[in-house]
Amino acid sequence: GKARVNVGVLGMPNVGKSSIINSLLRSRATMTGDRAGVTKTLQSLHLERGITLIDCPGVVIEAGLSESQLVLRNCIPIDK
Repeated sequence: GKARVNVGVLGMPNVGKSSIINSLLRSRATMTGDRAGVTKTLQSLHLERGITLIDCPGVVIEAGLSESQLVLRNCIPIDK
């Protein structure tokens, strides 16, 4: 059969993940907003034959991590 690709769009809250998907689809397929938390669940959207985009809620960092752990996980700028 033909190869299928699922592309997950991941990132911190309110950075434009859903907006990128809407641009790729050339439609308003996903809700967007100027605040974090608009996307609440995973949403799969067909881009073209064999390609599915997966819109994900923002990644939330667990509490209690040290500054060095946050830097290593690329959650805060290294120069901070």
